[in-house]
Amino acid sequence: MQRWRGLEDIPQDWGRSVVTIGSYDGVHRGHQLIIGRTVDRARDLGMPAVVVTFDPHPSEVVRPGSHPPLLAPHHRRAELIAGLGVDAVLVLPFTAEFSKLPAAEFVVKVLVDKLHAKLVVEGPNFRFGHRAAGDVDFLKELGGTYDYDVEVIDLYVTGEAGGGLPFSSTLTRRLVAEGDVAGAMEILGRPHRVEGEVVRGAQRGRELGYPTANVETLPHTAIPADGVYAGWLNAGGEAMPAAISVGTNVQFDATERTVEAYAIDRVGLDLYGQHVGVDFLAYLRGMEKFDSIEALLECMANDVDRARALVAAHEAAVTAG
Repeated sequence: MQRWRGLEDIPQDWGRSVVTIGSYDGVHRGHQLIIGRTVDRARDLGMPAVVVTFDPHPSEVVRPGSHPPLLAPHHRRAELIAGLGVDAVLVLPFTAEFSKLPAAEFVVKVLVDKLHAKLVVEGPNFRFGHRAAGDVDFLKELGGTYDYDVEVIDLYVTGEAGGGLPFSSTLTRRLVAEGDVAGAMEILGRPHRVEGEVVRGAQRGRELGYPTANVETLPHTAIPADGVYAGWLNAGGEAMPAAISVGTNVQFDATERTVEAYAIDRVGLDLYGQHVGVDFLAYLRGMEKFDSIEALLECMANDVDRARALVAAHEAAVTAG
């Protein structure tokens, strides 16, 4: 997959292509549907499939300080998109100047002059251009002038977690913030992941017999609500079953909010300085302060047992199909 940052990176001899545009944060199942259709139509037409996305998130430029929590950092988003069979990803630097580009000019500069779009595939709520003035109807109208077609894809709807609402990154962020990582997984089609570098913490987990990887999360990360979770610690290409703690360590009156993952049944791991991913499968319980260290240890042992069982059951279900 080719990766371009800015219009100037697009090869000058680039031919006609099938294009989809969006922030695509999280690359959830609705996004997968749109991007998958883009790839399918590109194959039908014998053309490359291109995803156009933005960095930073447009809201941070239009309304500074309003950057939404990210469901996937940019490199992870590119990996997920690449996995859908896309031929190229164009990341457009979203600047204050770019945000003022009228919708018609956006179409000419990006879709017509650079990507030579033959077909544009979008969801029904797609907006673009200055003040989000352009919509799919306007996109279709310009297609008649500039010789491209537009296909609008209705998104799947969620199940119980979303109350029948269309798949959306906003809904997914809300579920993550509420600690409903199972609901978020239903929308994403995979567990929500938090990434960062393993740094040294207070070492209390090690002292208690449960050494944890203290993950310094990336900026603007969507972090689940405080609590204890089952999931995986991904390091060095390996996904290790884990019990995960999110929040301040109320037992020891700590004030810094952290994400810590204990790799179940693993001994002697040294992950300091490594970039890792923490995948959230299920919420186990809220954070609480115990009357004694013994009571804390008993609860931690139970957390680990439950996490081990939940991860094993999930992996068995996946293997069974």
